[in-house]
Amino acid sequence: MKSSLTAVLTALLCSLSLPAMAAADPNKVLHLSFEAADDGFDAMRTNSAYSNWVSDAIFEGLVTYDYLARPAKLVPNTIEAMPVISDDGKTMTFRLKKGIYFSPDPAFKGQRRELLASDYAYTFKRLVDPNNRSVQASILEGKIVGLDELAAAAKKTGKFDYDKPVAGLETPDPYTLIMRLKAQHPGLIYYLAKPLGGAVAREVVEHYGEAVNQHPVGTGAYMLKQYVPRSKIILEANPEYRGFVWDFQGTGTDWDKQIMKDMKGKQMPQVGRVEIAIIEEEQSRWLAFDSGQLDFEMLVPAASVKLLDQGKLKPEFAAKGLRLYRAVDPGVTRTFFNFQDPIVGGYSKDKIALRRAIALSFNHQEEIDQVWFGQAIKAQSMVPPDVAGHDASYRNSNAYDPKLANKLLDKFGYKRGEDGFRTMPDGSPLKLRIHSAPKTKDYARMEVWKRSLDKIGIRAEFPVAGFADNLKSAYQCKLMMFGMGYIADIPDGMDFMELYYGNNAYRGNHGCYKSAAFDAVYDKARLMPNGPERLKLFNNMERILEADTVHSMELWRVRNWLIQPWVKGYKTHPILRGDWRFLDVEKTR
Repeated sequence: MKSSLTAVLTALLCSLSLPAMAAADPNKVLHLSFEAADDGFDAMRTNSAYSNWVSDAIFEGLVTYDYLARPAKLVPNTIEAMPVISDDGKTMTFRLKKGIYFSPDPAFKGQRRELLASDYAYTFKRLVDPNNRSVQASILEGKIVGLDELAAAAKKTGKFDYDKPVAGLETPDPYTLIMRLKAQHPGLIYYLAKPLGGAVAREVVEHYGEAVNQHPVGTGAYMLKQYVPRSKIILEANPEYRGFVWDFQGTGTDWDKQIMKDMKGKQMPQVGRVEIAIIEEEQSRWLAFDSGQLDFEMLVPAASVKLLDQGKLKPEFAAKGLRLYRAVDPGVTRTFFNFQDPIVGGYSKDKIALRRAIALSFNHQEEIDQVWFGQAIKAQSMVPPDVAGHDASYRNSNAYDPKLANKLLDKFGYKRGEDGFRTMPDGSPLKLRIHSAPKTKDYARMEVWKRSLDKIGIRAEFPVAGFADNLKSAYQCKLMMFGMGYIADIPDGMDFMELYYGNNAYRGNHGCYKSAAFDAVYDKARLMPNGPERLKLFNNMERILEADTVHSMELWRVRNWLIQPWVKGYKTHPILRGDWRFLDVEKTR
């Protein structure tokens, strides 16, 4: 009896010593889809929106975003309060909360693993390790004291010394990180809220090696339960997650008021499981949502004609309890040119003329009407509305003008043959290769491209491959032309401009574009706080991109999210991706 009582008391004391964990309900399941496959979940190796969406739910940065605040607002995440800024903005001191743990994993050999400041220091070092060839290394390059020197030494020796102290990433105690910068970088803190800023445990990376891309382990609300590449992703609530009480203040809209009524005071997360299906075909996604198999879905443009009337749900669909959340996407679509390609690449006047003629020929309104069914706006700049660096009065100089396109081609020697199609100035064949994915929307876009190019006498072929395959080739600058969307990862236009920074070739700069003029302006703008002078630099960068014609600038998309009546708390955040921890699902659908 005594030993039994002792065992009970011991168990009770052990349970009291553990922090209160989030009690997500395993019976509450969110079902959703991605229209393209992810690119793995090692945040430093990808900038895919689908990968980031999942990674956002698994990894935690030092800071994150207020769920309801608009414009986007940073708030503490794994730190006790926002960082202390000193030394004219060049020093940031972060103090971590105690008692945050990574999700259970074999890499920890059965031990609980607490999050420490050194995990963030390791994560940031890993980002610039040249052996990792991170596609996002430029975010930290040239910014943190001592970090570039460590990377340079690794290039010489072939080995990155993770144990060597870095003056710019000091950890004076287990819960304090002091980041020292070479100069002010006002936008850097936004990047710390991205998945790439999410803490990674060194033992996990060393345990899985190259396979860590498929074994993400973080401190976030969810953990990866099952992963079938290009088919299915299943997340389960992290049993070590500390949880939080839902308490956000809205903007005063009726939508926000209803969310607050449904959610305020709830212990989060409520959802115990997230199931993601990769469904590339638009019609299939819509049928899955319409039959109740998906809980929320971005309305396919073709369906907008059937469901919407002047931007609102038609009465027969509203009567089903469906809700519509509508907003201009904080992103842009464009078709980039590969500057290393022998046909469209290069910086000579004749090559610039060819690219500009191609860009001038593309009928954007036809794409808006026939591909997006009116659910898009002609983009005037790389930086979209509601993102710092956007100028509402700015107008792109490469507007639709097939007559001017033909004149440019004639002037620079791209002659028409007897068949009406043009050749290169030296008489060799001129044929474009515009890559796309096997989706109805992409097929429709390629039809617009063909009709547009026919008007200026340029042949084209349209190779088709999966999005993930195309993205991999794009990172290697192997595609002649490829249409891509880019969604803001931070609420600042530098996130878009860095795509064309010369140092980012073979990373985010898929066309391997390099311009000393552009880089010089970029280097000035990234050190300045937001304001009128900085906006002038953004406009300057836009004009340089247009002058070199690095892409065919296309659209700002209007997103229409349909939400099933049993989903509570839903509001699309302009930056934050993995928002499932803020939602609830009624058990009875």
